[in-house]
Amino acid sequence: MPGGAAAAVPGEAELAQRAGSAVAEAPPDSGRGGPGLFAPAYRALTAGAVALVALVGFEALAVTTAMPTVARSLDGLSLYALAFAGTLAASVVGMVAAGPWADARGPAAPLRQGIAWFALGLLLAGAAPSMPWLIAGRVVQGFGGGLISVALYVVVGRVYPPQLHARIFAAFAAAWVVPAIVGPAISGAIVESLGWRWVFLSVPLAAAVAAWLVLPALRGLGPSASAAAIAATQRARMAWALLATASLLALHYGGQLRDATAWLWIGAAVAALAAAASRLLPPGALRAKRGLPTVVALRGLAAGAFFLSEAYIPLLLAQERGLSPTWAGLVLTLGAIGWSTGSWFRGRAPADADARRFLQAGMALLGLGVIAIGALAWAATPLALGIAGWVLAGFGMGLMYPTLSVLMLELSPPERQGESSSALHLGDAIFTATALAIGGSLFAALLTRSHLLAYLCGFAIAAALALLGLGLAPRVRVATAPSSR
Repeated sequence: MPGGAAAAVPGEAELAQRAGSAVAEAPPDSGRGGPGLFAPAYRALTAGAVALVALVGFEALAVTTAMPTVARSLDGLSLYALAFAGTLAASVVGMVAAGPWADARGPAAPLRQGIAWFALGLLLAGAAPSMPWLIAGRVVQGFGGGLISVALYVVVGRVYPPQLHARIFAAFAAAWVVPAIVGPAISGAIVESLGWRWVFLSVPLAAAVAAWLVLPALRGLGPSASAAAIAATQRARMAWALLATASLLALHYGGQLRDATAWLWIGAAVAALAAAASRLLPPGALRAKRGLPTVVALRGLAAGAFFLSEAYIPLLLAQERGLSPTWAGLVLTLGAIGWSTGSWFRGRAPADADARRFLQAGMALLGLGVIAIGALAWAATPLALGIAGWVLAGFGMGLMYPTLSVLMLELSPPERQGESSSALHLGDAIFTATALAIGGSLFAALLTRSHLLAYLCGFAIAAALALLGLGLAPRVRVATAPSSR
C-alpha cells in the first residue's frame, strides 16, 4: 500500500493533532487500570522517545535563531534560505523511506539509522568551514530527522497498548512545545556565550543517550509485512521523493545564478517538482480539488507562509533592528506561545463548529501577522507592532492545524487515513521547502540592491500564500457531503 507504515498506524500529522489535544480529548482514566508510560516495561523507551522528539524540536527552533550569526560568520547570506530548504527537502526522502523500511525490517532499523544520520549531520554542520559544508550537514540532518519522525510513530503503534496512546501522544506534544518555548532563548544564549557551533555540537551526545534508551526495547520487533510486496509498491514512491528533493535543490541553485541559464534551471526544476508532488500528494492537491486535496493544500500553504516568515525573522531583527540572538529568539518563542494558545482555543470549540470559519480566521490572522512582522523592515515601524503580529500569526496556525487534521480524518476512508496523514506531513515539507527556495532566491537577488526590498519580497510571498489559503478555505467541504446528511 502506498502509505507504507502510515497505513498500519496513524500517520504523523494525525498523531500530532492527537498529541496536541490528548489531554483534553482523552478520558480521565486513560491509561489507568494497567501499566503506565513509565512502568518498568516502557520506562526506558518512553524516556528515550520523548527525548528524541524534544531534540528534533529543539534543533529546529535553535537553528532558526542561530542562523543569522552562522550566515555572517561563514559569509553565506546568499545561501541563507537553502540552509532551511535543504533540510526539509531531505526530510521528504527520509519520511518516504522510513515507512516501508519499518514494515519490512521493523522500526528499529530506520530509527537506528535516523539517529546516526541526524547526529552525523549535526557534527558536519558544527564543524563547517563554509556555508556549502554547513548546508551539506543540514541535508544529512534532515534525512535523519525524517527517518526518526516516522519510525517513532511506528514504534508507538507496535509497542504501546491502545490505552496508552493518548498519553504518549501528549508526551510527544509536550516534547515539541517545551523546546518551541525555551529553545530559541537557549539557542541565543549559547550563540552569545559559547559560539554558534555549539548549537549543533551540543545535541549529538544527547541523541546517543536517547538511542541507548530506545533501541534495546525494540529488539523483538520484526517485520509487519512482506518485504517483496513493500518493495513492489514503494520503489516508485521513493523515486518521486528523490526527484522532489533534487528539484527543490535545483530550484534554489537556479535562483542563485545571474545569467540566462538561471531560467533553464528554474523551469526544469519547477516542472520536475510539480510532477513529483503530484505523485506524492493526493490527486488534485496542486489544483485544490474540493475535499481532502484542498485540506492538504491548505496545510502546505499555511506551513509555507509561516515557516518562510519564521526563517527570516531572526535575520531581520538582528540585521535591521540590532537585536541580539537571545532577544530575536524570544520573538519566536512568543509566536510558539500564540500557536499553543490557538490550539487550546480550537480544542475547546464545540465538535459541530464550522471548520471553514476556523480556517478562514486562521488564514486571515496568519496573513495579517506576516504583514505586521514584515513591516519591521521599515525602521519607523514600532517593534511591538511586529511582535504582536507574530503572536497573532501563531494563534492563527494554532486554529488551523488541529482543524485540518480533523478534516483529514473525516474525509478519508478508514483504510486510507494513514496514507492521508502521511500526505499532510509531506505537503508541509514540500510546500515549505518550495516557499523557502523561491523566497530565498529572490532575497539573494534583491539583497545587493536593497535590504528593504529583499525582506519585503520574502514576507510578501508569505502573505500571498496566506491570502490564497483564505480564498481556498471554503473548498475543504465537497459540494455534497454524504457525512453531513
